[in-house]
Amino acid sequence: MSLVNIISAIGNNSSIYPLIVRDCGIEIPVKAGMTYYQNRSDKYIAYLGTRERLVDEYAVSAVWLGGVPLIGKIADLVIKKCGFNPEISSKLYKEEEFQGLKYNIEKFKDKAPKEVAELEKALKNADKYRRCLAGKFLAQTIIPVALMGWIIPKMIFKWTAYSKKKHNQQYGDKFEKKQPILSNNNTGNDKQQSPAFKGMNIGSLAELTNLQKLIMIDGGYAAGRVATARKRNEAYDIAFRMAGMMYLNYLFPKQLEKASNFLTEKALKTNMDLDVKLLADKEFLSAVRNKQFELPASVNPKDLIEFVDNKPDSMFTKYANEFGKVKMLNNQIRDPRAYVDFRALGQFRNSIQNFIKMAENGAADAELVNSVEKFAKKAKGVKTANILGNVIITSALLAFGLPKLQFKFREWITGSKLEPGIIN
Repeated sequence: MSLVNIISAIGNNSSIYPLIVRDCGIEIPVKAGMTYYQNRSDKYIAYLGTRERLVDEYAVSAVWLGGVPLIGKIADLVIKKCGFNPEISSKLYKEEEFQGLKYNIEKFKDKAPKEVAELEKALKNADKYRRCLAGKFLAQTIIPVALMGWIIPKMIFKWTAYSKKKHNQQYGDKFEKKQPILSNNNTGNDKQQSPAFKGMNIGSLAELTNLQKLIMIDGGYAAGRVATARKRNEAYDIAFRMAGMMYLNYLFPKQLEKASNFLTEKALKTNMDLDVKLLADKEFLSAVRNKQFELPASVNPKDLIEFVDNKPDSMFTKYANEFGKVKMLNNQIRDPRAYVDFRALGQFRNSIQNFIKMAENGAADAELVNSVEKFAKKAKGVKTANILGNVIITSALLAFGLPKLQFKFREWITGSKLEPGIIN
């Protein structure tokens, strides 16, 4: 993978890649080191706490990064065994002005007969197909949440308890003698009540985006960790960390990206909307230089969809397909099984238009070549700096800032710096 592709991947805050970089590459090793340092007054507790953190974090990452996609692939095989194509978007059941199952069946019956046959089967067996998609969603959420929120911590706790028992037998009741200072008359041994889960509309689960699924999984993971805490003080400690983790992983990077893009665009007069891969694409820049990049007339859904369907060979359609705004079959026919987000497609169209206008601003025809190249290079450099800055700042907060706050919170709640779940 090229450097541009790597920057592009970690710069997409609606994808999993920034989380992989922050989680496995930066946060876990740093947080493990800080855990040891926080508990350094007792070497054995520091050892147990660091071991718990390393095993826990990497086991959860393995489930989250590997298990969820694997479960999805297995579920897709099951759906195919049921006679459906899992690529059919359930959003198409809602008929809109320019898309829907019935609309797409009629429009593509001659252009894509195989795909239309799949749509017709999904239409005739709507309840069954929706149940299949809901089952896939439940499998991708319930299994990981159970593993990350309940099974993994329980296994780690048992390992720690076994190690403590052996250690105490060998060196005496060291842990029994080390009581933390507890606040609010809390003995630290209160049982945790499992959170109550209320019913939900299963049919709506298939409509969630990938990011919403990730947030729900992490929300269930956080609830599980609080529910399985060994003591009340540990539950407070975990809840504080999980709340901070959810905010810094999902909300803060988008807020930071929006703010940094706004400031740099105003200060440097540089368009920040486009992906760095597109800014580095020579074919794209050549079309802009030669004024050959044709765009849909407007962001109106009718203009967008007619442009894509009538001009599948256009550069706009090509890049819309490449960046996931539409899905094409053999780069010639739009996939009737895929739902088109007209808002995202319209934003993509406007971003390209804004880039063209800013690149051409004040340049005569003879200067246009240098103007486009210079502007693209500048925009790519600033965009890359913003992406790396976002990753560095977010990672620093997750790896250093949040643990520091958690430790301060722990001391305030328990009066001790030591792991509240390990000390007795």
